[in-house]
Amino acid sequence: MISGARTPLTVDLGGYRVAITAGANGIGRVIADSFAACGASVFVSDVDPAALAACEHPGMRANAGVVAECEAFVDAAVKHLGGLDVLVNNAGIAGPTALVEHVTAEELDATLQIDLASMFHCSKRAIPALRANGGGAIVNLSSAAGRFGFAMRAPYAAAKWGVIGFTKSLSVELGGDGIRVNAILPGPVDGPRIRAVIKAKAQAAGISENEMTERTIAVTSLKCFVTQQDIANMALYLASPFGATISGQAMNVDADMQTMM
Repeated sequence: MISGARTPLTVDLGGYRVAITAGANGIGRVIADSFAACGASVFVSDVDPAALAACEHPGMRANAGVVAECEAFVDAAVKHLGGLDVLVNNAGIAGPTALVEHVTAEELDATLQIDLASMFHCSKRAIPALRANGGGAIVNLSSAAGRFGFAMRAPYAAAKWGVIGFTKSLSVELGGDGIRVNAILPGPVDGPRIRAVIKAKAQAAGISENEMTERTIAVTSLKCFVTQQDIANMALYLASPFGATISGQAMNVDADMQTMM
């Protein structure tokens, strides 16, 4: 079964101030929309000027691969929002698809910088504002690739495994300040990106897209994809009072994947 539309989680987040990296498109946009729908004030970053222009939320262009731009985004968010309650580290790239011996140093560095180091730099910059607020939440986007081996995608998997270690370590550091830190591990998320991946894999394997789709969801217990709204709902839950005692966790939102495809 392929997943359909999901109902957004409804929770009162009026007064919450939320910064979201890569929040003008894709999963980040759905997360931003969902927080706003619950009453939160949202400030986003994105590397795509067109996505920012089309986005209804205030924000700024920032490249997660540049430390100074990560810092500038957090500073701008805190200034615009008048403080900070939630940071969602969503920015990420797929990285190269190749055997390790064919991955260049530049490809590795770029993947680790955007998928892991940007979370470090944004969180570091946000901590004083969260601490001054008396607590808050940091939500980091990892991946199912953060708990499975992923052949041909070593830089991406290494970064996403690193997100788990960073999340757990930061949760221990910040627990005394009332700052909760958790990670979300999405499985294959239904949408244009996974459809393009399935198409390419089907062509390479010489099978139909329908058959490749079935193979992809067959490794999940629920036999379905997850949706962008599923990911947003988990972010809402973790940042809300419902998640008040949840920290240091890697939350799988993946229809119970048993392996990577």
